[in-house]
Amino acid sequence: MSILFSILRQSLRRMHQTAVIDDQREYTYGQVIGGAMFVADQIDATTDRKHIGILLPTSGAFPIALLGAWLARRVVVPLNYMLKPDELGYVIADSDIDTIITVGPMLDYMGQQWGTAGSGGQGPIPDDIHRIFLDQIDVTGLPPLRWPPIYSGDDLAVILYTSGTSARPKGVMLSHENFEANVDAAIEHAQLTQADIFLGVLPQFHSFGLTGLTLLPLRVGSCVVYTARFVPKQIVRLIKRYQPDVFMAIPSMFSALLSVKDIELGDFVSIRLAISGGEPLPNATFEALLDQYGLRVYEGYGLTETAPITNWCTPAQNRINSVGPALPGVDIRIVDDHDKLLDANQDGEILIAGKNVMAGYYHLPRQTAQVFVDLRSNNRNGENLAPRYFRSGDIGHVDDDGYLYITGRKKEMLIISGENVFPREIEEVLNKHELVKDSAIIGKPDPIRGEVPLAYVEVKEGSHVDDTQLRAWCRQQLAGYKVPREIRHIDQLPRNSTGKILRRKLQAD
Repeated sequence: MSILFSILRQSLRRMHQTAVIDDQREYTYGQVIGGAMFVADQIDATTDRKHIGILLPTSGAFPIALLGAWLARRVVVPLNYMLKPDELGYVIADSDIDTIITVGPMLDYMGQQWGTAGSGGQGPIPDDIHRIFLDQIDVTGLPPLRWPPIYSGDDLAVILYTSGTSARPKGVMLSHENFEANVDAAIEHAQLTQADIFLGVLPQFHSFGLTGLTLLPLRVGSCVVYTARFVPKQIVRLIKRYQPDVFMAIPSMFSALLSVKDIELGDFVSIRLAISGGEPLPNATFEALLDQYGLRVYEGYGLTETAPITNWCTPAQNRINSVGPALPGVDIRIVDDHDKLLDANQDGEILIAGKNVMAGYYHLPRQTAQVFVDLRSNNRNGENLAPRYFRSGDIGHVDDDGYLYITGRKKEMLIISGENVFPREIEEVLNKHELVKDSAIIGKPDPIRGEVPLAYVEVKEGSHVDDTQLRAWCRQQLAGYKVPREIRHIDQLPRNSTGKILRRKLQAD
């Protein structure tokens, strides 16, 4: 069964139930599916290409476009509207699309951001790209009925372009089975039901927003409330108004909620599952939300290549500083630098296997081969190992009870005088300082130690703290070789569209 068929089956049971509420309007399940059928007809009338782009803000328009493309038996390429022109141009060319589903205001907004406003609603998209404008489709009356196509599990559903740690993003090929397996496992793991209300602000071109806040609520048959822009005061107002049960966000969003001055203790009482993902949640943010507002945030883990959720803490399965146990059907293994399996509580690279793991990178067979490994030659004690595991590039360990802890990125790990040092450990200490808003640690070459920690620090607005104070603060809590040798102040740390700090843009020289 495909993820499309599962959503259609739920929708037919709830045709008159509210599926989506966004900044503009509400949609019933019947209207979502009817709109998708109109979109499918528009696609067939516009292009015969297999791949089709979606360029939309976080809204109810996105699932309509997504399901419409799948009804037309197309592969969807969600486009990141935060990219620079040359970056978006690369994705459009690499993904082999000639048509984009969008809305006029989206292109106007992008034109303003890129300095190309006044383009008649066309925006800075190449002239040879067809545009299907959802805001110009008349969806009144009966939709053109379509029988859903039959997909096999390995049929490609989406190509999601990663933000990339290298020069160019890679297209992650995700199948219908990848999404079906991940969504169903998440529903079982977190015991989600149609009674749950979701609040969604994450971009739907990102795997977290696509699976967690688009496919997941539609598959379970619940209601999701979207807002296109993350404005902390607006998020609090939406929480008060709609009383959501599930709120998924990235750490910087949770931190920003602390800046809202008119929050009362009971404002977050409806939220059963506040899930943080994308990067580690600072302990200071976790403690402040719990102490001040009674909001307990649960961490999860996953990657674009795993569709994306692999681990998730819930009220029933939670440990502080852990990202939780693996979802049903997900196999987590920890290996050393020689791909030897490690025992519990030993740090190594995190490998992942399961039906949720991608098929590979689009147009990149060599890079695909590099990120998969067969561990069966390292089998011990008759363990049942999968034929292939995905290399996450993350470092962590699994405790005796199967809870995963992330300790760093393999490529970001510092080696200081032969000792492995993970940036997160130092960042956690810096971020506890009352005047520090956020920080990032990178390695700086050193002729004696090999590397030394270099800190980039973003202080809170209107604050000042000198380097001597910060080093003294670190020295109280860290071994001497972990204390930053240099601290550089920065107005704003570089981040990607989901708030993850881009260390590759921080220079050590």
